[in-house]
Amino acid sequence: MIEYHALPTSLGALLLAAEDDALVGAWFEGQKYHPDPRPWRHNPAHPLLVTAANQVRAYFSGERRDFDLPLAPRGTEFQRQVWGALREIRCGNTSTYGELAHRLGRPRAVRAVGAAVGRNPCSVIIPCHRVLGANGSLTGYAGGIDRKARLLALEGGVPNNGSLFD
Repeated sequence: MIEYHALPTSLGALLLAAEDDALVGAWFEGQKYHPDPRPWRHNPAHPLLVTAANQVRAYFSGERRDFDLPLAPRGTEFQRQVWGALREIRCGNTSTYGELAHRLGRPRAVRAVGAAVGRNPCSVIIPCHRVLGANGSLTGYAGGIDRKARLLALEGGVPNNGSLFD
């Protein structure tokens, strides 16, 4: 059974969803691919949702740069590989879809990488907002370009400033 809590943030409510002992999603209200939580159980006291909410609050207050949560996002093997690569982009840095494709050893899969980034079910926690277009433009954020710009600004938002990956 998936359990959820809608956490208010400065960028709108963030729907946090957990199943068993892993976070399966975090979606901003109005985000593309936002699920319908009505079949799920509302449980803001679920220990993992409490931990996730505390980490998200710390992130938005500037006290935290990364997340330490057990994740189990649902997707294809390729999508999960892309989401894993996203988690390696350091806070305050950015990458491009092409760089991600190269990192995955699939340099011709730029569009497929872009599609996988767009289907990321764990907004903010798996930092798809850190991916830019080849020319450095803010493109393709399922939560909206304004949110992407605000998340990058919160993190210092300097594209490609140093080592991109851990």
